[in-house]
Amino acid sequence: MREYRPALSGKQMSPEGKMTAQVFLLVLGSALLTACANLMIRNGLVLAGGLGIQGDGLPGLVLRLARQWTFVLGLLAYALAALVWFRVLSVAEVSTGYPILVGLTFVMVSVGAVLWFRESISFLKVAGVAVILVGIMLVVKA
Repeated sequence: MREYRPALSGKQMSPEGKMTAQVFLLVLGSALLTACANLMIRNGLVLAGGLGIQGDGLPGLVLRLARQWTFVLGLLAYALAALVWFRVLSVAEVSTGYPILVGLTFVMVSVGAVLWFRESISFLKVAGVAVILVGIMLVVKA
C-alpha cells in the first residue's frame, strides 16, 4: 500500500520533507500575528471591563468591545494570521508546521505579557520557554 502524501504546490518543501526558509518565515509571521492578536485582545478586554454581560446585555458588551481599538485590531490580526497559516497548510507538512507555530506563539505571548502587562516570570517559566525553543529548533531540523 502506497503512503499518502498530499500534493504540494510549488517547491516549498525540500525532497526530504524539511521546511524551507520561505515556509518558516510564513510560520513565523503567522505566529507573530497570533501573538499580537492575543495581547491586543487581552488589552481590549481589560479596558472594556472584562467579558461579563452587564445590565446593558449582549449588545452593550459588543459595543464596549467595538470601542476598544486594541480589541478590534486583535481580531483583524487573528484573521490575517489565519490567512497566512492557510498558506502554510497548503505547502507544508502540518506535523512540522503546527508545533513550530504553537511553540513560537507561546514564546512570543509569554514575552509580550511580561513587557506589555508586566506579568511576572519565574525561573521555571524561563526554563520552560528555553526548552520550547530547543524543541522548535529540533522540529525545524527534523
